[in-house]
Parts: sequence; structure tokens; C-alpha cells
Amino acid sequence: MTSSAPHSTDDLELTHLRLERPAEGVVRLVLDNPGMRNAMSDEMTASWVAAIDALAVDESVRVVVVTGEGTAFCSGGNTSWIASEPDAGVDRLRTRMMAFYRAWLSIRRLEVPTIAAINGPAIGAGLCLALACDIVIAGESAKFGVPEVKLGAIPGAGGTQRLTRFVGKSKAMEMCLTGRLMDADEAERAGLVSRVVPAADLKDEAMKTAQQVAAMSRPAAMMVKEAVNRAYETTLAE
Repeated sequence: MTSSAPHSTDDLELTHLRLERPAEGVVRLVLDNPGMRNAMSDEMTASWVAAIDALAVDESVRVVVVTGEGTAFCSGGNTSWIASEPDAGVDRLRTRMMAFYRAWLSIRRLEVPTIAAINGPAIGAGLCLALACDIVIAGESAKFGVPEVKLGAIPGAGGTQRLTRFVGKSKAMEMCLTGRLMDADEAERAGLVSRVVPAADLKDEAMKTAQQVAAMSRPAAMMVKEAVNRAYETTLAE
């Protein structure tokens, strides 16, 4: 950490997740389970909730950047537990999956702007995490997809809704029904990401954008975020 000032995140014990403060007002959350391509393990999920809860009340935070360690952003949820519970009924599956979805979408509770820096594949729930952020910047090696249909399931965590709003019905339907991956250039053309940068420059470019946001009035940035989200999610009349 670059700052010696006390923060509400100082005492957090995180597993498969790193919380960094690379500059004043900037927090970087790094999904840190590269051996599993940053799959959302139970430990990572618990750490994510703790980190978001702490950041939500930390007034020193002006912007949050989310990225992945290694060559992947996030390969999605760790679904190995389903195989270990072959007799689990619908209620059991629903209860566990809804808790999982709510945990990762909790980033939407943050009032400050959030930036997803996509350093590699963002798959399934990993894509949904990226779409839950306010700005998405992709490295050239980024790929995006919702391949759940190949496992006999459908995208969760709001994937079908949010992907449709980003790229339109036809492209979202194709991705959800075939499970094909979208590369970074197509994602930029489709409006899924704000811009694509060389993979080697992604960290610096995301940091540059974060510092630009952090330099603005914190209340103004929070109000911009709320206003744009309201415009995105409701009708103009509302």
C-alpha cells in the first residue's frame, strides 16, 4: 500500500483476492487464483464480499479497479460443488446460486465509479462481473462469453439481461445459444467495452483512467454514476 493512513480495509484477511492502493483514492481488486484462471472459489467469494463491504464505507475511496492475476480475468464460477451434490434439488441449487450471484454483484452497491480491466478471458459469471462495472477497458487478449448452454444451463448473475442491453438482442441471443466467445475487437465494436488497448499497456491505461476519475469531485463522480445508471436502467420519463 502506498498510503500510511489508516483505512477500513487494513485488517481484511483475503484469500484468492488482493486489495491494493496504488494511488490516492484508487483501490485495485485483483482476482488472484491464476491456477484456476481466477475462478470464483468459495474463498474468493467470501473475500470479495468482505472487501466490497469495507470499501462501501471507506470515504477515502474514489474509484475501484477490478482485474485478474495472470492470463485470465475470470473463468467464472467454480461449479465443482454441483457434481459433489448430485442429489441436490432445485431449492438447494437456487439458494446457493442466488447467494453466489448476489455476492459478486455486490460491486454495484459501491457509490464510487468502478473500472473493469479485462486482461484475458472473462467467462460466464466473470463476464457478468465485468458488466457490473461502470467502465470496461480490455486488453487485446481479452475474450468474452457465456458458455453455460454447453453445460445444459443458462447464464446467471443477470447475464442474459445485461449482455442484451450492451450488445443488442441478436448478438446476445447468438452468444447465449451457441456459447461462442467474442474477441476484444468485436467487443469494442459491439459496445461491450469502452476501448481496447495493447495487452502490455492495460494496467497503465486502466490506472491512468482511474486517476483521472479520482481527481474529480467525489460527490460529482458519484452523482454522475447514479444519473447514468438511472438513464441506462429506466425510461426517460421515469
